[in-house]
Amino acid sequence: MHALATELNETLRGTIVDAMLSDVGRRMFFPKGIVAQSAEAGQKATRFNATIGMATSKGQPMYLSDIYNQFAPDAFKPSELFAYAPGGGDQQLRTKWKEQMVRKNPSLEGKLLSQPIVTSGLTHGLSMLAQLFAQEGDTLVIPDLAWDNYELIFAHQVNASIATFRLYTDEGSFNVAGLEATLRSIPDRKARILLNFPNNPTGYTPTKVEMAAIASTLTNLAEEGMQLMVISDDAYYGLFFEEETATESLFAHLCDAHENIFAVKCDAATKEDMVWGFRIGFITYAGKALTKAHLEALDKKTLGIIRSTVSNCDKPGQSLLLKAMTKGVSYEADKEAARIEMEKRYRILKEALKKHEGNDLLLPHPFNSGYFMAFKTKGSAEVLRRHLLDAYQVGCINIADVTLRLAYCSVECDKIAELVDLVYQAAGEAWN
Repeated sequence: MHALATELNETLRGTIVDAMLSDVGRRMFFPKGIVAQSAEAGQKATRFNATIGMATSKGQPMYLSDIYNQFAPDAFKPSELFAYAPGGGDQQLRTKWKEQMVRKNPSLEGKLLSQPIVTSGLTHGLSMLAQLFAQEGDTLVIPDLAWDNYELIFAHQVNASIATFRLYTDEGSFNVAGLEATLRSIPDRKARILLNFPNNPTGYTPTKVEMAAIASTLTNLAEEGMQLMVISDDAYYGLFFEEETATESLFAHLCDAHENIFAVKCDAATKEDMVWGFRIGFITYAGKALTKAHLEALDKKTLGIIRSTVSNCDKPGQSLLLKAMTKGVSYEADKEAARIEMEKRYRILKEALKKHEGNDLLLPHPFNSGYFMAFKTKGSAEVLRRHLLDAYQVGCINIADVTLRLAYCSVECDKIAELVDLVYQAAGEAWN
């Protein structure tokens, strides 16, 4: 094992992170190679800097004018668009994102958190977490209604086992007891948990009471000696439409809950700031027993994964986002306008579904937030999906042949009722 990896492992020895590291995670380190030496030269090499492989002229990267001229004159220096980004992302952006995270989650105020690390989208963040913290013999616990990419990343990429629990109770609330039972069934008393709120595909976020119950249950298990890594996928964070819905991330509840809980927040500008194609995500770490030195060691292992895969993340996107966050005149107003529009679509959809109450062909799963809602289907969801597409030119998503997902985020308000009617009509046709 490389000496730098051994040094980081010694720093983390005995912590909850140490218990969760995969073999890859143990081997990972950030090399004192080209990137590290270039960063050092950037501070001291005032005469000549012959370190990094980037063509420059008069202190700025060379560029194609056909690209640079697409931007408003003097809006960005060439270095803000064409230079390499630091491995962990633009430092100002990381700082601003953390400030925004704490503002949205007041419980994080004063808590020790890592500096968010920029990833190439939230999926990239989850993939790195899988490499660092999961492998064959490990178990990831997710709800039965979850994004299909979780299985692809954790089961098929790193060969971890997947254990599921029913997302909802029979009464339609979050199934805290089911989560606990699944965790208690894991023989080695160690698990990774991945929860996504608002949920994809269902559009459900626990109520404040349910979120507190989740945190309490996990803390009690940790108190009993179970080791837990809890990943909060907050891709759709902020799109909350009901008063009783929890508006703070589970990460905020668990960041200093117990020494046996390793809390990780995966979020992104993707939906929060409506920059889907920019591919800018973030990973933030915390844990009650984790010190600044532990978090710095974690950062270096994560930087090692970035360095050995994508090297660094998109520079223009980070610069554009940072400019909006720091100097944009409409940044907050535009985000709030989009949230209001999504809530309007949500309420129209709720009203449209009332017309079909009692129709047992399609049973809407509870939803209160985010971009989606989903039906439990009486017949084949794939047959219905194909019929909607072929007969009515309506696109929906089939999940495991028992769930049909509607992304109402992409349907205008005046079309939502028509969409719902067509889905129910098609169900009656497809399964008869």
